Amino acid sequence: MADVLQLQNVGRRFGGLNAVQDVSLTVGAGEILGLIGPNGAGKTTLVNVITGVHRASSGRVLFEGRDITRLAPYQTARIGLARTFQIVQPFPDLTVRDNVAAAALFSQKGISPKEAREIASAQLEFVGLQKQADHFAHSLTLAMRKRLELAKAVAMKPKLLFLDEVNAGLNSAEVEHALALIRDLASRGITIVLIEHLMQVVMSVCSRVVVLQNGSLIADGSPQEIVNQPEVVAAYLGKKYAQLSAAKS
Repeated sequence: MADVLQLQNVGRRFGGLNAVQDVSLTVGAGEILGLIGPNGAGKTTLVNVITGVHRASSGRVLFEGRDITRLAPYQTARIGLARTFQIVQPFPDLTVRDNVAAAALFSQKGISPKEAREIASAQLEFVGLQKQADHFAHSLTLAMRKRLELAKAVAMKPKLLFLDEVNAGLNSAEVEHALALIRDLASRGITIVLIEHLMQVVMSVCSRVVVLQNGSLIADGSPQEIVNQPEVVAAYLGKKYAQLSAAKS
């Protein structure tokens, strides 16, 4: 499996705070990688550095062998990196279709508004929002806004997709629907990095998991290896979860 993403000793400082410290890892093409850790561990900051929202204070980010450390977000989007955001904020007074079309126009050179709307319609059908296509985004439920966020990201035609807490606030049926969409995207060859707090989600879809604590990478392995590592149990999972996981395996 070729590496689509490489992080080489990546760090990000905010004044005296080291939000991300000396992180090195690779993501293989077609992989579903889980990125977990306690609140404030640096997960979203790391994604922000990779996608150009924040400039790395140290280290390098390579995508398909190309150094993208200094690229802006619109530039990383145009070479195949897309993401969802933990706090979902669509354009409330645009239609659902136009929200997705805007993402397509932003990320792809040379397409017309008509082509962008056609792309939007296809992605809304994929996530199950075709009936809401002409509704204003502010009318959607949380679960629908999460699906809209995913449709926007997929409309950017990503090679690598970061999903930041896409299941937060959803009920069990909605989570199952989201997992089906994630598996479908992976089957298309899209590499996925899943930032997630729900360990049942991580265990069910991820082939590999990395763990951040205080901005540092403390573990990297299969889901079952991760839940049995003492430092991960101490930092994030807790003994009760580890015991339950061991009993099931």
